Amino acid sequence: MQAWFSGRPGNRSGAGNRAAVKGIVGRAMRISVIGLGKLGAPLAALLACKGFEVTGVDIDERIVAAVNEGRAPVEEPRLQEMMDGAEGRLSATTDTLRAVSESEVTFILVPTPGLAGDGFSLDRVLEVAEAIGDALTRKDDYHLVVLSSTVMPGATENMLLPKLEARSGKVCGRDFGLCYNPEFVALGRVINGLLQPDFVLIGESDERSGATLADVYRRMCPNGPPVARMSFVNAELAKLSVNTFITMRISYANMLAQICEKLPGADVDVVTAAVGLDHRIGNKYLRGAVGYGGPCFPHDNAAFRHLARSVGVDPSVPEAANTMNRLHLEHLGGLTRAYLPVGGTVGVLGLSYKADTPVVEGSPGIELIQRLTGQGIAVIAYDPQGVPNARAVLRESVAYAADAAECASRADVLVIVMPWEEFRALTPAQLKPGAFPTVIDCWRVLPREDFEKASNYVTLGTGPDTDAVEPKRRASGNL
Repeated sequence: MQAWFSGRPGNRSGAGNRAAVKGIVGRAMRISVIGLGKLGAPLAALLACKGFEVTGVDIDERIVAAVNEGRAPVEEPRLQEMMDGAEGRLSATTDTLRAVSESEVTFILVPTPGLAGDGFSLDRVLEVAEAIGDALTRKDDYHLVVLSSTVMPGATENMLLPKLEARSGKVCGRDFGLCYNPEFVALGRVINGLLQPDFVLIGESDERSGATLADVYRRMCPNGPPVARMSFVNAELAKLSVNTFITMRISYANMLAQICEKLPGADVDVVTAAVGLDHRIGNKYLRGAVGYGGPCFPHDNAAFRHLARSVGVDPSVPEAANTMNRLHLEHLGGLTRAYLPVGGTVGVLGLSYKADTPVVEGSPGIELIQRLTGQGIAVIAYDPQGVPNARAVLRESVAYAADAAECASRADVLVIVMPWEEFRALTPAQLKPGAFPTVIDCWRVLPREDFEKASNYVTLGTGPDTDAVEPKRRASGNL
């Protein structure tokens, strides 16, 4: 793919620059990763496992100690496996200056939290940039800085780059390189996402920078993903566009699910499976179930809407996805209330925003619980990993079950909000004894034929004949 060049002094390709690119590609590199959170720690461990000498940086001394002791500092499948495979090539420190000084490539993976104005805060990024700039003043050799945190279009060129140049006294594209390289990975599958990405997105200051970073991915990713190299602003816009487009797919599938629920015999899984066969559409994220949440999709959708408004473009398309996401949760809440007997208890399985992660930010399960408890409804909840984080949000407004079976045994209406593998092992015998409870299976993870005999088994996205319940009982209301 053709690279884009900004035309800044020292950025144009030429014989000298091409020779520098050729010299870098393929040789050993020392890498520093600043920010050892849920993305930074897996990236650092994976790079070390692939043969790079890696120094991780974090302000949390407990995280640094864990890495230096060979322990995974965050919960993420396969992270410990990658750390074990690093074989001494991964260390950690709180000293950003030293880590950058002793490396050739630096990844920035610090938080850029969403702002009330629907943008992202660069406070932590710019703070890190000052330390990187100080380190660059001590280095004579070329250094590549890679920003992987999500930012608004224009932030890399107009905020990070000037900060690095002012602090270091050096020129980007000549003395050091800069890339914007956001990741497209899902928590709970970060390692697999880094190893097998659909593509690698690189916004580059110059050819040498982009080629250096592309070579890192060539050595890290066995699937040989395509590499899209472009300007900073195009890469920043592409990042927001991908995630916003996914939110629209999810909301469309959920709207389709609600339509199916009104049509006798309709089944959203059958419809989306057919729709996904069209190569123009595909089947990823096309599953009528629960709305999107988490630390990325809601913020990126909001940022995209804000961006559109700021340049005078009507944001009605992403706005509709956001509205549908909210209405779908109201639909699930109304369905839950419609089946709940007076004085009954709702069981909620799934407190994390998705399966295979303890993260509860933007969790549909927690939002559902807050709506229910706000109306005085008793709730018991369980999640394989998310209970500790959920307690910090919900506190003692709900009861917490020890496992999925206990949650099911105490619920008059059991709602399976997230498709954890553990929930698939539930049996009808574990439902509330002496009752004929309702099971709302949002993801259709349980065997229908078994649970229909022991409960009002209700699934999102299937018509009344399919669920064998009275249509009037499937009418949704608002919480």
